[in-house]
Amino acid sequence: MSETARIADQLRRAFSGKAWHGDSLLKILDGVTAAQAAAHPIANAHSIWELVLHIAAWDGAVCRRLAGKALTLSSKQNFPPVSDTSKTAWRQTLEHVRQVHDELVDAVASFPGSRLGDRVPGKGHDICHMLHGVAQHELYHAGQIALLKKMV
Repeated sequence: MSETARIADQLRRAFSGKAWHGDSLLKILDGVTAAQAAAHPIANAHSIWELVLHIAAWDGAVCRRLAGKALTLSSKQNFPPVSDTSKTAWRQTLEHVRQVHDELVDAVASFPGSRLGDRVPGKGHDICHMLHGVAQHELYHAGQIALLKKMV
């Protein structure tokens, strides 16, 4: 198995598969309602919904960086605002994060392993570091979401 295939597998496991650490992000999100996702049980902290949109934003940013684009997310792009808290909007958000994550996994799986040491456009670290970082990022926020889910 190539290194990019291994990283893609880790991304899949963190998001929706059998992860070594415990429940995947989608397992944690299972059963979360729109009302729970929109709730702010901790003052000045992000909601589950905001965290899910944030994860999608960074999965998309990493995809674009893999394609050679130098980019920085604005505050609004980093944590997109939630304006519609309906059940339909929550289902669309979950579908969106799944779609963006699938695109990331596909991009990583097809990325040439020989380029993992290349510098990320506009950054001081290499692509391998970024890809491991995005898996860690998803797990970090999955832990936050698990905590919030218990509070709402």
